[in-house]
Amino acid sequence: MNQPALRDSFGRQIRSVRISITDRCNFRCIYCMPKDPHWIPRDEILTFEEIIRFARIALSTGVEKIRLTGGEPTARRGLPELVKGIAGRPGLRDLSLTTNGMLLGELARPLWDAGLRRINISLDTLQEEKFVHIARRGAFTQVMGGIEKAQQAGFSPIKINMVVMRGYNDDEVADMARFSRDRAVHVRYIEFMPLDGDGIWSREKVFTAQEILDRITEEVGPLEMVTGGTLSDPARAFRFKDGRGDIGIIASVSEPFCFACDRIRITADGKLRTCLFSQTETDVRALLRGGAGDEEIARVIANAVWNKEAGHGINDPGFLQPKRPMYSIGG
Repeated sequence: MNQPALRDSFGRQIRSVRISITDRCNFRCIYCMPKDPHWIPRDEILTFEEIIRFARIALSTGVEKIRLTGGEPTARRGLPELVKGIAGRPGLRDLSLTTNGMLLGELARPLWDAGLRRINISLDTLQEEKFVHIARRGAFTQVMGGIEKAQQAGFSPIKINMVVMRGYNDDEVADMARFSRDRAVHVRYIEFMPLDGDGIWSREKVFTAQEILDRITEEVGPLEMVTGGTLSDPARAFRFKDGRGDIGIIASVSEPFCFACDRIRITADGKLRTCLFSQTETDVRALLRGGAGDEEIARVIANAVWNKEAGHGINDPGFLQPKRPMYSIGG
C-alpha cells in the first residue's frame, strides 16, 4: 500500500512521526509532569501490534523518521520487541528513542541488538542534588551509568537533552557544553515550553537560545553554525571552532520553526496530534480497533494533516496551553 504523501494546507510535507508508547514515567520532572499524575487506563494504551500497524501505515504515506517517546518508553515491558517490529521496515530511514536513561544500564544492548541506532537522553543537570529537585527522583547515578552503557553498546553520537529553565539550571549551560566536549556527546539545549503539569511555566523562566549561545561563547569558547541540515530540523547545530564538540539549540519559544515543521505525533492512547500544542486530536485508536482498513486509516491521517496548524502560537495573545501536559502528549 503506497498512499499519496502527507501534506498540509501550507505545503509542508510530513516526514516524521513521534509515537508515545506509554504515559507512565519513573520520574516527575517539573517541566513535564505534575507531582501526582493521572495515568491513562492500561486498556486504552495502544498495543505493540497497533503501534506497529500505525507505523507501517505512516511509512506508506512518505513518513521516513519515527521516534519512540513516552512518558518513559523504557518503562514499558518488552520495548526491544517493539523496536524489532519497526526497525528495517520499507521506507524507514531513521528510528530513534527519547529516554530519561534510568533503565539504559540493562536495556542499551538489547535495544541496539533490536535495531535501534539513535538515542536521546534527558539530562537537565550535572549536579546530583539539583537532579533530585528537577526530576523529583534520586536516579542521577543510574542515568550517568546509562549514558556509559549506551556508548558501550554502540550508540554514537548520543544526544543529551537539557531543558534550560531560568533560576533552576541556567547556571549549568556552560558546564553542559564542557560535558559535550569531554564525553563526546551532543548536547541539545531546549527552551522551557508551557507544557508542565503543575503550571510553573512563565515567559520569565525561558532562558532563550541567544542567551544560551552567549553563555557558552563567553565561558567555554567560540562556536560556528553547522550547515547542511534541513529547515525542518528542530535544533540549530553549532560546533566549537577548535573542533572539540558540538551542540544544538531548540528555540521553540524565542525562534519558532513552525514554518518548516514536518512532524506529527500520536499519543499513547492513540490520538493523532498535528502539533505539540494542538487543541484538537484525531482518534486513530478507534479506527485501529474498529475494523478500519489501512487505506481508510491513511485517509483519516491525511485529512488531519491537511488541517495542521500554521504554528504553535506560543507568542500569540490568545495562546492557550494544551489541556494535556507533556507526559500525556508524548515528548
